[in-house]
Amino acid sequence: MRLPHPLKPFAPDGAPCSSSLLLTVMTVLTPIPAAPADAPAAASSAKGPACSLQRSSSLWQLGIEAQELTTAIGQLAEQLESDDPEQRALALAELEAALLAEEGNKAALAAKADATCWVIEHLRGQAAYRQQQSKRLAALAAGDTSRADALEESLIFVLTQLQPAATRFSFPNHELSSRKSQAVVIDDEQALDPEWLAVTTTTKPDKAAIKEALKAGRQIEGAQLLARRSWRIS
Repeated sequence: MRLPHPLKPFAPDGAPCSSSLLLTVMTVLTPIPAAPADAPAAASSAKGPACSLQRSSSLWQLGIEAQELTTAIGQLAEQLESDDPEQRALALAELEAALLAEEGNKAALAAKADATCWVIEHLRGQAAYRQQQSKRLAALAAGDTSRADALEESLIFVLTQLQPAATRFSFPNHELSSRKSQAVVIDDEQALDPEWLAVTTTTKPDKAAIKEALKAGRQIEGAQLLARRSWRIS
């Protein structure tokens, strides 16, 4: 079951949650109390089905504790938006310390790691959404600019047709002014002599060729073959 991830984390009492909560919430897996070995069978049957209220309460507690962890880690992630390198380092150090503190407790370590993955997935999803929105807004901005340019060209065309000698037009709330300038228009670039052509050269490392040479044992100054492992959250 996937737990919700609030954009503005709050503690169960409604107050803003402190990042120190990550260090205080130690165990996520709340054990379900087992029935006493000598409990009468009649008592068990009197309580009804196996899915008891006590078990539901424990599952609910699991969800609350897991959400508290996710909330605390989310607040640490918010601190990473700071431009202060020291504050970013402290936030990451707090997360790493909280994980290392569970070295001997597999369940608690897995819970904190899982909560961290939730925050990572949320941030990546938010980034993808904002990238899509930026493309949409860029397209809208381009359309607005195009319409504004078309209206301006039509307005200037009509006004200059009516008053060819005018260099300035005044209206109740706006003023349309002009200034002289010169611009070169290239009618046919292929017809230009080489002396009128500027040569531009760009270079970039051929990483594919460099990689093959390094793998073959060749030493290349300024480049090295770095072994690394890629990770993916699923």
